[in-house]
Amino acid sequence: MRYAAQKGTKDILPSEIHNWQLAERTFADVCHSFGYEEIRIPTFEQTDLFQRGVGDTTDVVTKEMYTFEDKGGRSITLRPEGTAGVVRSYIENGMSSLALPVRLFYNITAFRYEKMQKGRYREFHQFGLESFGAKGPDIDAEIISVVDVFFKKMGLKNIALHINSIGCPTCRNAYNTLLKDYFRPHVSTMCEDCQARFEKNPLRMIDCKVDGGKNIVKNAPRLIDHLCDDCREHFEGLKARLDGIGISYTIDPNIVRGLDYYTRTVFEFVSENVGTQGTICGGGRYDGLVGLMEGPETPGIGFAMGVERLLLEAEAQGALSEKPSYVKIYIASMSENAKIEALKLCYSMRQAGIGCETDMAGRSFKAQMKYAGKQGIPFLAVIGDDELSTGEVKVKCMADGSETPVKLDGLVEFMAGK
Repeated sequence: MRYAAQKGTKDILPSEIHNWQLAERTFADVCHSFGYEEIRIPTFEQTDLFQRGVGDTTDVVTKEMYTFEDKGGRSITLRPEGTAGVVRSYIENGMSSLALPVRLFYNITAFRYEKMQKGRYREFHQFGLESFGAKGPDIDAEIISVVDVFFKKMGLKNIALHINSIGCPTCRNAYNTLLKDYFRPHVSTMCEDCQARFEKNPLRMIDCKVDGGKNIVKNAPRLIDHLCDDCREHFEGLKARLDGIGISYTIDPNIVRGLDYYTRTVFEFVSENVGTQGTICGGGRYDGLVGLMEGPETPGIGFAMGVERLLLEAEAQGALSEKPSYVKIYIASMSENAKIEALKLCYSMRQAGIGCETDMAGRSFKAQMKYAGKQGIPFLAVIGDDELSTGEVKVKCMADGSETPVKLDGLVEFMAGK
């Protein structure tokens, strides 16, 4: 039987992993520069955590979660996103006693059983960030700044920020009544999802993906026009701070986000490049989520971005890097004693942090030369009986063919300077 990767999964090969590692390092460095610390959460949680935390009317919960019963009869779900698990950890580990705001970031795999698309997998990767304990618009502007700085560090251009406010439970309840009144004459002609959302969560009808529904939605009342005074003041404060920082934005009343826990500020970073248009990062405020999950009432805000989607965008913009050369020198050997010396030198160089290789496959001298050239290793040294007797080897620079005589006991120091 010939095995293959499961549908919706993907191997990340050595030829591409360096760009993943670059994105991971850059994201961590940017988060650290803003005072955020990394958290690592379990791959699976009890199912109820996501039903309560993500929302039982969302597509994620109703259609996409990988849920199973473990050997103890417990209902377990592979995490479909990061926020619920981070909130659980925040509560369980008493982080509310820490100095506020508590700033956390993560780099996770997540799992959703959804339709396959380019850049979208059933096992996928997310960068995310959560902040707890700050209720004003300052923190909203800060986390938007994190994404903006990260994209700039990654060399991405033409990424537009879209913002909206979806209010609080007070103004949203009144707005839901308006929405129902508007959609009632049309609901029978809309998709099955919208028909189900009409009673449970009419706000999510704004996010309809079906063409006929989109035409109806475009004339629906806008929540941003029906905010309460506190939510309107918060949104105006966010705009003032983004203006002050110098981050451009577009107000987009159709952003509602797909998860039930969001309140007030919601935002997306969207590619404007031809052929790659689409959301790269989305986030928002969730002031009631910690309390909903039986923790102390705590304001929160965060975002998540799909790493696959991010790297597709970087590739389309020509922002990916060439694979680096981790190995600096290949030491070829021409005899058994030379092989032992080559192994000894490689061991010393690796302890010094210098990448090097020597033959492991019993190749002939000619085959060793061919291998070193094929691998693109920048320096070459050949050790035979003559080199052992003189204690000196010639180091060849493959780029220009120049050779430098180097004492065997000085090879590590020589290569450290390259």
